[in-house]
Amino acid sequence: MTAHYKVHGTVAVITLDNPPVNGLGYSTRVAITDGLAKAQADATVKSIVITGAGKAFSGGADIKEFGSPKAIQEPNLLSVILAIENASKPVVAAVHTVTMGGGLELALGCHYRVAAPGCNVALPEVKLGLIPGAGGTQRLPRVLGVEAALNMIVSGEPVKSEMLAQLPGQKLFDKLTASVESLQAEAIAFAESKADTRPLPLVRNMPCKHPMGDAYFGFAGNMVKGMAKNYPAPMKCVEAVRNATQMKFDVGMAAELAIFKNLMFTPESKSLRHLFMADRAASKIPDVPADTPLRAIHSVAIIGAGTMGGGIAMNFLNAGIPVKMLEMKQEALDKGLGIIRKNYEAQVKKGKLKQDKYEQRMALLSTTLAYADLKEADLVIEAVFEEMGVKEAVFKSLDGVMKSGAILASNTSTLDLNKIASFTKRPQDVIGMHFFSPANVMKLLEVVRGEKTAKDVLATVMALGKKIKKTAVVSGVCDGFIGNRMIEQYGRQAGFLLDEGCTPSQVDKAIEAFGFAMGPFRMGDLAGNDIGWAIRKRRYVEKPNMKYSKTADLLCEKGRFGQKTGAGWYDYVAGKRDAIPNKEVEAMVEAHRQSLGITPRKITNEEIVQRLVYSLVNEAAHILQEGIANKASDIDMVYIMGYGFPPYRGGPMNYADEVGLFNVVQSMKRFAQNPLDDAAFWEPAPLLAKLVAEGKTFN
Repeated sequence: MTAHYKVHGTVAVITLDNPPVNGLGYSTRVAITDGLAKAQADATVKSIVITGAGKAFSGGADIKEFGSPKAIQEPNLLSVILAIENASKPVVAAVHTVTMGGGLELALGCHYRVAAPGCNVALPEVKLGLIPGAGGTQRLPRVLGVEAALNMIVSGEPVKSEMLAQLPGQKLFDKLTASVESLQAEAIAFAESKADTRPLPLVRNMPCKHPMGDAYFGFAGNMVKGMAKNYPAPMKCVEAVRNATQMKFDVGMAAELAIFKNLMFTPESKSLRHLFMADRAASKIPDVPADTPLRAIHSVAIIGAGTMGGGIAMNFLNAGIPVKMLEMKQEALDKGLGIIRKNYEAQVKKGKLKQDKYEQRMALLSTTLAYADLKEADLVIEAVFEEMGVKEAVFKSLDGVMKSGAILASNTSTLDLNKIASFTKRPQDVIGMHFFSPANVMKLLEVVRGEKTAKDVLATVMALGKKIKKTAVVSGVCDGFIGNRMIEQYGRQAGFLLDEGCTPSQVDKAIEAFGFAMGPFRMGDLAGNDIGWAIRKRRYVEKPNMKYSKTADLLCEKGRFGQKTGAGWYDYVAGKRDAIPNKEVEAMVEAHRQSLGITPRKITNEEIVQRLVYSLVNEAAHILQEGIANKASDIDMVYIMGYGFPPYRGGPMNYADEVGLFNVVQSMKRFAQNPLDDAAFWEPAPLLAKLVAEGKTFN
C-alpha cells in the first residue's frame, strides 16, 4: 500500500507510505481519496489526520511517474485537494521533516495544519523551470502574506517550520508540536478538539492583498528579472502571485494551471527536468547492483597538501570524516594547512560557517611526513603532480603500507588509471577520483573505473561522493576521461578560430552569451595555460598527426600562464578576477596568422558557438560508443557540474537533441569544408550518424 488507514478513537489517520519521500504518485492519490471516503462513511469517525511515514510528510510529485500518463491520471493532485476541501469532517495535515512541492499544496488544501519542528517547507518547482501547479501560488500568499510567500516561491528554497510559525499573522500552521516523535499524538488530540467546528476553514476563502499592490509587484518583478536572466519561470511566479491578489480564487487557479502547462513545454524547463533526472540516474551503474555491500570509510588519507589536496581534504572534513595529510616537507604541510584555515576563516567571516563548526573540522585534520602513518586509513587519495613517474613512486609506497581492503584513489585528470593500478599488487582496490578545482567548491567528481576496479570499490566511492555532496559520474579509462577528453576538442576549435580571424575576447564573449560561465580563454587563464601546454607537448609525441593552433604555445613561451602569473590571454590586477584584453596578445595572434599566410575573415557568433559546442557533442558521441560513459545524461552532468555549461540548456547532449541531431550533423559537414579546420575531426561519430539515420536522440 502507498497509504495506510487506521482509526484512533474518533480520528481516522491516513499515513502516506511511498518511500523515499512519500511522492504523490497515482496509487498514493487513490489511497488518500479512498481513505477520505472511508472516514466520511464511518459514523464513529469525527475528524481526519493526514501524515507521512518515514522521513517525510511528502516531497511532492512522484519522480518515478514524471512525464508518464499516471502523473496526471485522475484523481490528480488538484482533484485530491478538492476532495479534502469538500470533506464533511475536519482534515488536519500533520507535517514533518520534508513538506515540499505538491506535499505542501496538499497540506494547504487541508482545513488545519500541525507541524513538527525542523520540517523543511518549500515550493521548489522553480528549480525545474516551473511554477507550483496545484494551488501553491494562490494558497501560500493567503496564509503567509504576499511577500514571504513570493520569496519562497521564487527562490524554491526550503524554510524551517519553526521560522514560518514565527511570522506575524501567519495562518500556515495552527500548531507547532513539541517534537517529531509527539507529532501524531498531538495531531490526533488537535483533530479531536476541532471535531465539532463548523464551518470548516478553507485557505481559498482567506483574503489576499498587498497594501502597495502594483508598486510592490513592479519592484519585485524588476528584482526577479535582473536575477532570472535566461529562466522564464521566476517571472511567471511573480505573475501568478500577483494574480492571487487581483483575481477570484478559481480564476487565479485556472491562470496558475495555464502558466504551469506552458512552462512545461519551454526548452528551459525540459532541460532542468532532464538534469534533475540525470542527477539521480548518474549513481546507477548497469552492472553494479544497488545492494552491493560497501566498504566502511571511517578515515581518509591525502597525499599532497597543495591547492588540490587541501580542497579535497575540506570535503571530507565538512562531512565529519577524519583526514590525515602527507607531504614530503614540513613547510609544504604548513602552507597547505594555512590555505585550508584561510578558506574556512573566509566562510566564518561571511557568516556561512559557525566558529565552533570550523574548530570541529580543523580538529579532524592531522598531518604527517611518513607513509607509515597512513596505514590505518580506509581510503587514500593521491593529489600529486600530474606526471606518471611521480604517481608510480606514490602508489608503490602506498602498496607497501596500506592495510588490506583500503581503497587507493588517484586524482589524475588525464593519465592512464590502469597503468597507475599496475604499480600495485592490488589493482582491484585502485580507482580514479578526479576532483575539479577548486575541489572544495566544484560539485563534480569523475569516478574513474579501471579495468580491474572491484564493484564494491566503485559502489563505495559513488556512495561517498553523495556523502561529501558531490555529483559523482562514472567514467571508463581513456586519455582525459569524459570531461577533459571533450574539452581538448573545444580548446582546439577555439585555437583555430583565433587563426581564422577572432580575438580571444570575441570567442569568450560569444560562448558566454550562449550561457557558459566563462569562455575557453578565460578558462585557460583560470586553470593555468601551462597545464594545457604540458598536455600538448605530450600530444605532439603521441599523436603527431593531431592538428593544433600554435598560438597557445607562443603565449606560454612568453610566460603568460594566466591568473597565477597576472598575465595570460588577458591581463589581471592582483586581487581581482577581471579579464583585461591585452594589445600585445592580440598583436601576437595577428602576427602568427600572417606567418601562416591566412587572411582573417569575419566570423559570426553563431559559428563560434556551433563549432565549440558541436565539437563537444561529436567527441562525446565517440565516448558513448566506446563505453567510456554509461549514458548521454552522465556526460550532460559532467558538463553542467564541472565545466560551466548553462543548466537551462541541459548539457551538450540535451542541447544537441533540442537543436535536432540532423541539424548538428549538417553544420559539422559545413565545418569539414573549411581548409583551416580539421576535416577528419568533423566526420560524425558512428553513433551520431546512426542516431540521425534512425531519427533518434541521445537522451
